[in-house]
Amino acid sequence: MLTGGQVLTVDADFTVAEAVAVRGREITAVGTAAEIAALAGPSTRVVDLAGRTVLPGINDSHLHGAAYAMTKPPFAIDVGHPAVRSIADIAEAVRKAAEAAGPGEWVIGLGWDPGYLAECLAEPGRMPSRSDLDRAAPENPVCLTDFSSHMVWANSAALRAAGVDRATEPPPGGVIDRDPDGEPTGILREAAQRFVQALLPSPTVAQRREAIRALVSDLHERGITSYTEPGLGTAGSDTLFGGLSADNLTAYAELTAEGALRARVSVLLLPAAMGGSAADVRKGLDGLQVPRSADERRLRVIGVKIFGDGVPPNRTAWMSEPYPEGGHGALCVHGGTPALQADELREMIRIAHEAGYQLGVHVTGDRAIDTVVDAFAAAHEAAPRPDARHYVIHGDFIGPGSLAKLAAHGYGVNMNPGIKWTISDLMDQIVGETRSAYQWPVRSAVQAGVAVCASSDAPITEPDWRQGVAGMLLRESKASGRRSGADQCVGLADALRAYTINPAHP
Repeated sequence: MLTGGQVLTVDADFTVAEAVAVRGREITAVGTAAEIAALAGPSTRVVDLAGRTVLPGINDSHLHGAAYAMTKPPFAIDVGHPAVRSIADIAEAVRKAAEAAGPGEWVIGLGWDPGYLAECLAEPGRMPSRSDLDRAAPENPVCLTDFSSHMVWANSAALRAAGVDRATEPPPGGVIDRDPDGEPTGILREAAQRFVQALLPSPTVAQRREAIRALVSDLHERGITSYTEPGLGTAGSDTLFGGLSADNLTAYAELTAEGALRARVSVLLLPAAMGGSAADVRKGLDGLQVPRSADERRLRVIGVKIFGDGVPPNRTAWMSEPYPEGGHGALCVHGGTPALQADELREMIRIAHEAGYQLGVHVTGDRAIDTVVDAFAAAHEAAPRPDARHYVIHGDFIGPGSLAKLAAHGYGVNMNPGIKWTISDLMDQIVGETRSAYQWPVRSAVQAGVAVCASSDAPITEPDWRQGVAGMLLRESKASGRRSGADQCVGLADALRAYTINPAHP
C-alpha cells in the first residue's frame, strides 16, 4: 500500500485520494488512508509517500519507440539544438564522425532544425545544402534527418550513391529541393527522403531488441509505463534505420515472448508508405504479418496508420489559406491534382475502415484534416462501426467543424504540446502569427467534447510528459518564453487526462 500522500485518480471528478492498494499487477483499491490500511495483511509492504503525489503510469500515445531508440549512439550522432547551433557546428560534428568512420561508411545524424541554425537565422530563406557537408566528409556519404523526420540533408556522396541528380523525379508526396541550375541541393523532403534512407545500414533484430530494452528503462525513469508505436510494417523499411519497419515488430514480439518487454506497447500497423495509394493500402493489409503476442497486456496491435499530408515547418501541410511565402502544401498520396489526391485518401480510409481496423491518420493542415474527418464520417455512414474509434494524428490546425464531427462519432485527436513548445516561435514566420498561436487548439478540442491524447512524437521531441503538461497549461515558447495562443490553455486535470486515462481507453 502507498499511503500518506495525494493519489490523483484522473476520474471524471479528478478525485484526489490518500492511499492506494496494489496486489500483483492489479490496483485493488483507492481511498482514504484508513480504508486502505484496513485491507493490509501481515505481508503487506507499506510505502510512506511523505506528502508526495501518485499518478497513474504515463501513456505516451504517439512515440516511435524503436526509431527513437536508434537515434542514439552507436546508431547516429546528435545534430540537434542545443548540441549544435549552426551549420558550421554540424559540419564539424560530421567531420569528426567521418574521421572515425571507415572509408565509404555512412555518417548518420538526427535532429537538425533550420530555425535554430545561425546561418539560416542571419539569412532568411537560407537552407543547408550538400556543399556545407562536402568539405567535412568528401568520401563518406552523409544522411542527416531533421528534427521532424520529414526532411533529409545529404551531401554529394550520398546523392551519388542514391542516384539523385538533376534528372531525378521525386516520388509521389516527395520534394527534391534544387538550386537555380536545377541541381539537387541535398535537401530531400517527405517521401523523397527514401532515396537516401533506403541505403542506410540496417540494424539486426538483436540490436533492435537491445535498443528497445534500453528505451523502456529510460521511459521508466520518466514515469512512462505504456506507449503507442504509431506505424510498424514492411512499408516502413525505407525509413531511417528501418525505424518503422516490421523488424521492430518482430523485436517487440520476441521480447514479449521472453517476458522481457517491461512496458505496455500498442502498435499501429503501416500498410502503405508516405506517398502511397489505395492500392498500396489494400495490398499492405492483405499482406500484413502480425506476430502472435505472448501477452496482449504487454504487446497489442490496435489498428493501422495512414499518412495524409506533410508537416507545417516544411510547408507541406495542406492548408486552406496559403503560406506567407506562397503555396498551400499538399496531400502526400497518389494523384495528379489535389482533387484526385483527396479522392485517393478517402479511398485509403474507406478500405481500412471496412477491413475492421482502427485508423490513426497523420494529418496536420486544416484542409487535409477536414478531408480526413469527412472521410471518417463517410466510411462510417457506408459501413457503420461503433467500435471504430478512429483518430487524427497531430491535428495541428483542426477547425471547429472537424472537432464537432469527431465528437459526434466518438473519434479522437492526438496532439503534441512538446512540439508546440519547441517550434512555436519558428511557426510565426511559416504560417503567420495568428495561425501559429492557434496551432494545436487543445482547449477548443476539450470544449468540443473530443478525447484529446497528448504525446511526444519522439524522436521529434524528448519523451518528457512533464514538459508536455507544462506546454498545455502555459503555451509558452522554448526559444523566447512568450505565450503562444494562451486562449488554448487547459487546466491540470485535462492535461493529465491526455497523458493517462484518455490514451488508455481500450
